Amino acid sequence: MFNIPFMASLSVKIREDKKIKPKTLRRKEILPAVLYGPGIKNLNLEVNLKDFEKVLKEAGESSLINLSIEGKKQKFLVLIHDIQSDPVSGKPSHADFYQPKLEEEIEAHVPLVFEGEAPAVKDFGGTLVKKISEIEVKALPQHLPKEIRVDISNLKTFNDHILVKDLKLPEGVKISRKPEEIIVSVAQPEKVEEELEKPIEEKVEEVEKIEEKKGKEEIEETEETKEEEKSLKNRPEK
Repeated sequence: MFNIPFMASLSVKIREDKKIKPKTLRRKEILPAVLYGPGIKNLNLEVNLKDFEKVLKEAGESSLINLSIEGKKQKFLVLIHDIQSDPVSGKPSHADFYQPKLEEEIEAHVPLVFEGEAPAVKDFGGTLVKKISEIEVKALPQHLPKEIRVDISNLKTFNDHILVKDLKLPEGVKISRKPEEIIVSVAQPEKVEEELEKPIEEKVEEVEKIEEKKGKEEIEETEETKEEEKSLKNRPEK
């Protein structure tokens, strides 16, 4: 038996009529979806869009959810594996539900949630620099976290960093990144300004170089024209 914590539940239906276009379903606030995984037959599904969005917010894409299919007694423990979004509205337009093997570790991308307030930002006007916003972890499916929280209240000076090795991971969760990689730090105000101003300065220098080159070319062209006119005047008439 696997020790599986409380999880979100979602009810779906089998999409029997494949002639109905996904576009038609979406107009009715119904999301087309697919269920797949090792040892199970692929199933075309449809799910209420609002129910899906609610569960997505609750579980994320790295936590197991309890999927029940209308007309079937079997429950499926799945991950929301892939979501396609409408380019205009930004709403989900298609989703994949993946049922992994619970006895095998899998890899998943887990978002980092930054909590608290950094004294280096509050007291010294620094800027929070998030170098990593999500991290790839490896664990049994039932141990995958929805998110990993990062407390930034220890960033008291501009020399303080939070590293990969500082992350507090749930039991059974591993990270493949190097322990010394920086997750988040605080940049000094002048350094931020330098970074913002640098491209502008470089562009100004480029413009100045172009203008200088253009000026030289115009002078050379004028000199050539004068020489040409002088040459024409000095030519003997036929």
